[in-house]
Amino acid sequence: MIFDIRPILLVIGLLLTTLGCAMILPAIVDLMAGNNDWEVFAFSGLLTVTVGVGFYAGARGTTTQLSTRQAFVMTSMVWISLSLFGALPYLWSGIVPNFTDAFFESISGLTTTGSTVIVGLDNAPPGILLWRGIQQWLGGLGIIVMAVAVLPMLQIGGMQLFKIEAFDTAEKIMPRATQISGSLTLVFIVITFFCALAYLAAGMELDDAVIHAMTTVATGGFSTKDASIGYFNSHTIEAISVIFMILGSIPFILYVQSMQGAPKELWRNSQVRAFLGLLFVLVMIAWSLDPLDGTPLESFFHALFNVTSIMTGTGYATTDYSAWGPAANAFFFGIMFIGGCAGSTSCGIKIFRFQVLYEILKQHTKRIFYPHGIFTMRFNGATLTDSVASAVMNFLAVYVMLFAFIAILLNIAGLDFITAISAAGSAISNVGPGLGTEIGPAQNYKALSDPAKLIMCVAMLIGRLELFTVLVVFVPRFWRN
Repeated sequence: MIFDIRPILLVIGLLLTTLGCAMILPAIVDLMAGNNDWEVFAFSGLLTVTVGVGFYAGARGTTTQLSTRQAFVMTSMVWISLSLFGALPYLWSGIVPNFTDAFFESISGLTTTGSTVIVGLDNAPPGILLWRGIQQWLGGLGIIVMAVAVLPMLQIGGMQLFKIEAFDTAEKIMPRATQISGSLTLVFIVITFFCALAYLAAGMELDDAVIHAMTTVATGGFSTKDASIGYFNSHTIEAISVIFMILGSIPFILYVQSMQGAPKELWRNSQVRAFLGLLFVLVMIAWSLDPLDGTPLESFFHALFNVTSIMTGTGYATTDYSAWGPAANAFFFGIMFIGGCAGSTSCGIKIFRFQVLYEILKQHTKRIFYPHGIFTMRFNGATLTDSVASAVMNFLAVYVMLFAFIAILLNIAGLDFITAISAAGSAISNVGPGLGTEIGPAQNYKALSDPAKLIMCVAMLIGRLELFTVLVVFVPRFWRN
């Protein structure tokens, strides 16, 4: 059986065309601001749309049904293609010196990682700042649709727990994904709109409010300021950020269900309750670790904001928590791997996998005391199958091994031990800030070597696409008939 790439090109063509059209917005903003970068966005958009239309025209007439193998390849190729073309405005505007930096910024945006190599954001052209926000917003929306429509069907890392009706086979993915993506997009737009209004009411300028709303709901973390949210020095703005970071970390399908008359499902969902409960505990721990240089209220907001930001993978910062001491460094390094809920814009390992791991450990413990007993593992009221438990355990094992491997590669590329392990954790968990003097919450990634940046680009992609989606295409057996 010959591998048919045409359905994949059809999808890539449509998405590239959408990306190219999105470049019109920063072009208009730069034109109105009298910035010549509007020409960069206009040409980048024209080129992207031309290639997208070309892909679509070449694949026109093919079936829109996808096999499982095609779905795996499509997922990786879509993110790579969008990152490559999304890098053009960064490169041609001169905001970054070379293609490596442009690609790093672009893939960091689309994967909602939030690591940046741009210095001087406070004085950066308005179009570039808006483009960074748009990339993260589109990336966050794409991640939600992928998590609901694609990954459950591919049975990635236990994601089959969230299989939606009519996604039972790969061939059904396109029609059903089109139906549900419309509802998810509407919810995403509504939440972003209210976030922007809240930021405006709290005192942000219009451009800052819109861009931060995009990157907050997408849990991406790109800011218009070098000092991130800390620039505004406002507890009100920090509280708004916390609320919408949390909203972005809850399964968006639950919002759709609420719109359809089942609002109680939000609290009934065990993953949501576990996420909120763990977040509360971690905030209390961080509050105790703050050296209390300011008032207790300031210390609480430092803990609340930065724990929420790192745990959800947003990556905003209001203070340099790496200066709190070794215990705080270890604490923030640990929570960057947790992530939010499955089916949200958040990243990391995801809460549901920790819940499944807890059920596995609980079952094994009971079997030690009662060898002949029969114990059923459950998640959110449903029985956990052995295949799901095995998928989660495999995911966790591969996650740890990949993290160690990436850290070793970064160390070989010239990073010191602390910088290497925090950069590896930040990249594979799509968090953004790391630890140390180079990439800490008060710094960025500009100083890293090109090989280190490229390693991180691959790590960001692998982490965002749930590991196996990317890794499986390198297995020879995957390509055999």
